[in-house]
Amino acid sequence: MRRSIYTTILCLGLTACTPTAHQEPPVVNIYNWYDYVKPEVLREFTARSGIQVRYNTFDSNNTLEARMLAGRSGYDVVFPSGAYLESMTAAGVFRRLDRAGLPNLKNLDPAIMRRLAAHDPDNAHAVDYTWGITGIAYDEAKVRARLPQAPVDSWSLLFDPRVAAALADCGIGLYEAPNIIVPSVLAWLGEPPNSEAVDELERAAKALMAVRPYIRKVSSGSLVEDLATGELCVIIASNGDAMQAQERVSIAGTGRTLRYSIPREGAVMWFDVMAIPTDAPHPNNAHAFINFLLDPAIAAENSNAIHFPNGNQQSQAALLPPLRNANILPAGELIPERAKSEAYVRLRTRMWTRFRTGR
Repeated sequence: MRRSIYTTILCLGLTACTPTAHQEPPVVNIYNWYDYVKPEVLREFTARSGIQVRYNTFDSNNTLEARMLAGRSGYDVVFPSGAYLESMTAAGVFRRLDRAGLPNLKNLDPAIMRRLAAHDPDNAHAVDYTWGITGIAYDEAKVRARLPQAPVDSWSLLFDPRVAAALADCGIGLYEAPNIIVPSVLAWLGEPPNSEAVDELERAAKALMAVRPYIRKVSSGSLVEDLATGELCVIIASNGDAMQAQERVSIAGTGRTLRYSIPREGAVMWFDVMAIPTDAPHPNNAHAFINFLLDPAIAAENSNAIHFPNGNQQSQAALLPPLRNANILPAGELIPERAKSEAYVRLRTRMWTRFRTGR
């Protein structure tokens, strides 16, 4: 009886329970990107719900996808990017969301959710956690010292060999993410960014090989820190990455100025979402966790801490101005990050391996 009363109170507080919620142990298993949630938010969820959070991290969508496709991951909520959500949903990895368990869906921005629906029709399997645009972050003084007329509003800053050669000594960094890099290179070349044409992929490969001697680092995790500390002077980066680097420079008090630009040729718009695996051991707790993160106050607190915008319309007024959706979406073209065919992904992976190894 006492447990029934507790469960009733919990469900009323989080408005995310179903009649069978009391059958689940008070735990939720989370699999997210590194450094991608404010720790106090997790503690607040436990304080309000009594549900303990077991939190693990991954370093790439490929790692997440392999874990999900293998099945029996043990996770309740995972955070794939949009294009990977698309392919994994087709493989039956994710369950349809129980909208009755997610009353805070009403807080979401319809414009963001319409864009996300390109990956998840009817927004049936996932909700937006964060979103962003992948552009260029750079150290203004170092870049201008080497190239006073540097093309900071163009992918030429990274992919033109003459420009890259001039900046090589201060350090250029790229993501370990061919799904982002290849469309960006294709946009710079004037090709359709989401093309799967083999000859266009080869053009992208040649362009990447031409700048390879000038790339200091290809990484999945530490480019922000390297830009902030001065190890690198130009990186491919999302708007959130750039804000993180700017904050670290401000805290360090070095007086350096980091800038962020969205290239005029177009930039990839991406989503990181919250989804529940089909075999999640605690699906009711998973819904409670997602619903909690969709609370406007929590969404704002979390976004302000991790420096990424979110798709929560009701949280916008409480966000830092550079994180508000209306202040970020550019007038120019955005490139949707789309899922690709298995055949194309194999070709792109081989191309990327050649680029990484120089062979």
